[in-house]
This record gives sequence, structure tokens and C-alpha cells, in this order.
Amino acid sequence: MASDFQRRKISGVFDAMDADGDGVLTESDFRALTRRWLDVRGTDGNTPEGQHLAAIMMGWWGTLDDAAGHGGRVTLEQVLRVVDELPAMPGAVTGTAAAMFEAVDENGDGVISAEEYRRMIEAWSGGRAPSEDVFAHLDLDGDGKLSRDEFTGHWFEFWAGDDPAAPGSWVFGRV
Repeated sequence: MASDFQRRKISGVFDAMDADGDGVLTESDFRALTRRWLDVRGTDGNTPEGQHLAAIMMGWWGTLDDAAGHGGRVTLEQVLRVVDELPAMPGAVTGTAAAMFEAVDENGDGVISAEEYRRMIEAWSGGRAPSEDVFAHLDLDGDGKLSRDEFTGHWFEFWAGDDPAAPGSWVFGRV
């Protein structure tokens, strides 16, 4: 059963993804998230970059819908039940981390810059959100970028962890 902390952090991401605010996630919510992300990047779904990003985001929807039972409507409670199972499924979590890393690493240089991270937060939140102190908290070695390994570790901490002090708890911003 999800702890209060897990509920808070997952609720924040859920609310950001729930574009129409109806309390359930649907394919149309993920299409809206994809459009926000493309807008933040200044591209559209007709470019190779846009098509790749859309495939990643809609793939994430397919994975979530599948994990929640393939009903086409995913509630917060269903997401929290999935989250309860994630510590025993590290491969599934790191697989989504790899896809998300690709989506965030806009220039394909193998690292996420503070600017790329900021755009990710804006895409997820639907607006401007402070991210400088969050990025610094995630940048464990202080080199000004997140490596694939750093990001993957943080992603796992966010989705499968329950430690408010873990840097990964901040992947989508302060909780």
C-alpha cells in the first residue's frame, strides 16, 4: 500500500498528466502531454524528432494502460497499485527511464542539461516551474548535467522508492 509520501508525489505527476482534470488518465491526456512537450520544444509531430517523442510518450501510455488492466481509463488508485509492485520490477522501471532519458536528451549528446531538464518540467507541468534548485539536487556529481546512470537511478527512486530524502524523489520537482 502506498505511503502518504508516495501518494503525494505520484498524485502530483498524475494531476499534471490529467490534462482535462477529470480524475482519470486516458489516451487523450497523453496526447495532450505530447502536444505540450512538442510545443515546449518548438517542434511538431511531423518532424522526425516530433514523431520519436510522440512514440515515446504514447508508448508510456500503452505501458500504463496495460499495467492498470487495459481499460483505457486509469485512476490514481490504479497507478498507486502499479507503483506498489515496482520495487520488485526494476527492469520495467529502468526501461521507462531509458525511454524518458531519450525524450529529455533533446540533442542526443548522452546527458541531460539543466535547460533540457527545465523543458521536461515545463512539459509535464504545463507551465513554467522552478527547476534550477531541483536540477542541482539531482546532479549528484555537480558536473552540470545528468548522466544516463544518474537519471535512471533517480527515476527508479521516484517511481519505486519511498524515501523523501532521496534525490530521485525530486525528479518531477519538489514534493
